[in-house]
Amino acid sequence: TGTNGKTTTCHLVTDILREAGHKVGMLTTADFRIGETVMPNLHKMTSLNPFILQKFLRSMVEQHCTHAVIEVTSHAMDQSRLWGMNIDIAVFTNLTHDHLDYHGSEKEYLRSKGKLFALLNNTRRKPNVPKVAIINGDDPNAEYFEQFVADRTYIYGLNKGSFQGLSPIFRADGSYFVFKVPNDQTDVNLPLPGRFNVENALAAATVGVALSINLSTIQKALENATPVPGRMEQIDEGQPYSLIVDYAHAPDSLTKLFSMFRELTAPPGRLMVVFGATGERDRTKRPIMGQIAHRYADFIVLTDDDPYREDPMAIQEEVAKGIPRKEGEGFWKVSSRRQAIRLALAVARAGDTVVIAGKGCEEFQVVGDEKIPSDDRAIVREILGRKVEVEIR
Repeated sequence: TGTNGKTTTCHLVTDILREAGHKVGMLTTADFRIGETVMPNLHKMTSLNPFILQKFLRSMVEQHCTHAVIEVTSHAMDQSRLWGMNIDIAVFTNLTHDHLDYHGSEKEYLRSKGKLFALLNNTRRKPNVPKVAIINGDDPNAEYFEQFVADRTYIYGLNKGSFQGLSPIFRADGSYFVFKVPNDQTDVNLPLPGRFNVENALAAATVGVALSINLSTIQKALENATPVPGRMEQIDEGQPYSLIVDYAHAPDSLTKLFSMFRELTAPPGRLMVVFGATGERDRTKRPIMGQIAHRYADFIVLTDDDPYREDPMAIQEEVAKGIPRKEGEGFWKVSSRRQAIRLALAVARAGDTVVIAGKGCEEFQVVGDEKIPSDDRAIVREILGRKVEVEIR
């Protein structure tokens, strides 16, 4: 659980378990796995209701999976979606501004995350299976999670903890760090870029240690990791600029995403971003998201995300409050997500970076009560398959 990094961490944990020879089930925002079968998550929900969740777990058992790796949201904990589940390992990635419309305050948001760790001491014990808490020591809320009772507590981080990522090097095509544990260490060349992916890898590697998986197996799994669909997914159709599709839709994740590609975009290359805000969700973060885009991007296209029953233009106006530029001066509002993407790709030139954020690998857009087929990656590939030229003065 955590605000950001959950899906990638789940994938990396699964990679480590599979490298160690285990058959694994996995449920995340992006996709589901039962053994060797992988399918997209089309439920528009990270943590499923307990009846569907139990059905998936039953299927995992029938397919002889030995481990289940599950992404858990604060909503899920508040709504008892993990009803009937016995948690053996709970992992906390981080906590940042999100979902305050639902929880009312950061304190209540934190408390909901803590419910997962409370289950460690309040669910059935399996023979010879310890209850383990794994906590990001670099997060300001680490101490809150350390108070929960567990047989073992592991603290990881780039700066704090007994399980550390030392001497990190961040590159456009990946990252390097030394994974140090109390009595050993190993070099890791992670094929995923960004500080936050090193943090996700540290969380997953610490899970591996807690499960007594040797460091060489952990290293091999992390070095062979593949990008999660829609998470900093790079699309290369031969265009002369970089193009990334990502799921980031909250202030912290947008900051990490935009700042990273700002640094990786060498002048005179421009950072161009396409994003929007979700309807019927935390409205307080909308102008903050606008501020973040203004801080890092040379070219902003503000568009629709999933408006649900909210007025899409009203959502855009709330985001635009954080963007002090005049429209037409490196800033455009385009309601149609397809046309917004088309505009960014049409004006991108060699050396630029285009980041399309908010929906990742999602295959549809929710407008009112209707689910409209819409996949940012498919839209990009379709547009890049045709020559489109637009001149903006």
